[in-house]
Amino acid sequence: MKLLPLATSEILDLVAGWLAQKENYQWLDFGNGRQIVTPALLKIMAQRDTHFLRVYTGDRDDRPIGIVGLNSVDRVFKTGTLWAVAGEKSFSNRGYVSLASSKFLTLAFRDLGLHVVNTWIVDRNPSVRSLERLNFRFIGRQRQCHTIDGRPYDRLLFDLLASEHRELDEERWHRMERSHQEAVCG
Repeated sequence: MKLLPLATSEILDLVAGWLAQKENYQWLDFGNGRQIVTPALLKIMAQRDTHFLRVYTGDRDDRPIGIVGLNSVDRVFKTGTLWAVAGEKSFSNRGYVSLASSKFLTLAFRDLGLHVVNTWIVDRNPSVRSLERLNFRFIGRQRQCHTIDGRPYDRLLFDLLASEHRELDEERWHRMERSHQEAVCG
């Protein structure tokens, strides 16, 4: 797996396409209720210090399969807010988002010098297990502040200190992925 910058118009278009899908954007909020971003806005985000974005690839080639990002990066207070989307759904529920997020958090803490990364997840989103695997700690709840299909939902709040981060073991992850594939394929 590689983490790559959003460096080409093809990648920007691909990511904007993923983020325009309801199954993805309904869980997101890029500020003031903005859930869909255009390639132009993604390019601006990729160039600003307040955002840090990377696409991640699968194991076999450099084809992007998802995106992981930090919004609200504050280099004075050393904080940022994590989000991720599995763009290629054939890679969903196989641990790719967790592995990419783990590698990305290592970059955020090491290269950006962040001290704490926070995130939130809509109450009914099953991705909460990914946050637990990454050692995020539950810190609270914002009640009924996120709307999906006209219904209000709570946001569950989490954070992770740099000292609590442990990058997932990629070799162990590959062994688990191989055994999963063998079980599925027979």
